[in-house]
Amino acid sequence: MHNCEFLILNYKRMVRKLTKLDRLIEELCPDGVEYRELEKITNVSLGRRVTKADIENNPGNYPVWHGGETPMGYINKTNCPANTVIVANTGSIGYVNWLSVDSWCSDASSIIETKEGLSSRYIYHFLKNNEYLLQNYRRIGGVPTLELRKLKSFPIPLPPLQVQVEIVRILDNFTELTAELTAELTAELTARKKQYEYYRDKLLTFGDEVEWKTLTECSTISRGVRVIKSQLMDNGEYPVYQNSMEPLGHYNKYNAESDTTFMIVAGAAGKIGYSDKDFWAADDCFYFNCKEYLLSRYLYYVLYSQQYFILRKVRKASIPRLPRRDIERLMIPIPPLDQQERIVSILDKFDALVNDISIGLPAEIEARQKQYEYYREKLLQFKIKN
Repeated sequence: MHNCEFLILNYKRMVRKLTKLDRLIEELCPDGVEYRELEKITNVSLGRRVTKADIENNPGNYPVWHGGETPMGYINKTNCPANTVIVANTGSIGYVNWLSVDSWCSDASSIIETKEGLSSRYIYHFLKNNEYLLQNYRRIGGVPTLELRKLKSFPIPLPPLQVQVEIVRILDNFTELTAELTAELTAELTARKKQYEYYRDKLLTFGDEVEWKTLTECSTISRGVRVIKSQLMDNGEYPVYQNSMEPLGHYNKYNAESDTTFMIVAGAAGKIGYSDKDFWAADDCFYFNCKEYLLSRYLYYVLYSQQYFILRKVRKASIPRLPRRDIERLMIPIPPLDQQERIVSILDKFDALVNDISIGLPAEIEARQKQYEYYREKLLQFKIKN
């Protein structure tokens, strides 16, 4: 079984096991739970100020947390132990962070130390689930900061410790599986892309055994016609390509037929595209009408394999541009049509495989992330005890 499939199966098994928590809640707190203000059940304190000069003069291994989502540096002292929750007071206001190692926390963060009988990891998950509320607790005026009185008075549900521990176990497993799925996706994509690029370059490597022609010799190079946004329409049938591989919008007519390769020459200059549908090429888009001995889809793969070389020709300015003469001089190998068809068939299969992975697995990851967020929300909602 593919590792991604195995991870997804584990995800689904976890969901089925949530009944254990339901039984615990029914047994230990059937009438609901008490809610207490955060400062009543934890010690909420500010970190201690540290400057960039302090970090430069005292380099070490302890991350320094200021008001961001990543460390501002590393120092040789610590004021915050591992397994502690902190909340950013400035910068990424309301960002809830879990410190897995000893760290230094500056006065731009609030340190939340849990008391006995309370799981700090449970507090982390609960605050993380309500991060969007904490982000609204900003005091405007001067440098925006988190209103500490609101943080300290934030209500926290207090189920029995055994329930807290089970919630943490479930959510940590969800988090770990999501991270594994993401890593698996990245590795799979990287391997497939390398394999695809290897075969593409091998198939498109030619010598003197085939004829070579400049792009202007083997195709008619046409520049698109300018349209402005006010001419575009919501119900237009044809995509408009201007200075990006993403359509500018849609239009009610086309100037380039389906099965056409095109190139962006300003903005995302040097990017290669292919359309299997009729489209409108705007003035920053050149498209190629191939001679009878050249397949458009084959031309697309040849140009795409030369992407690095083409991008080096782009003139860097306020708006990057690719000169037409550099496009016209591109050399294209012209094997017989049946060989072009064979190359296109092979590369289309690789392209489809890479795209399927690029679309399918990220969609699966997103679905699992939403499932995690759904169950996190569900697991951290309790009936208020009267």
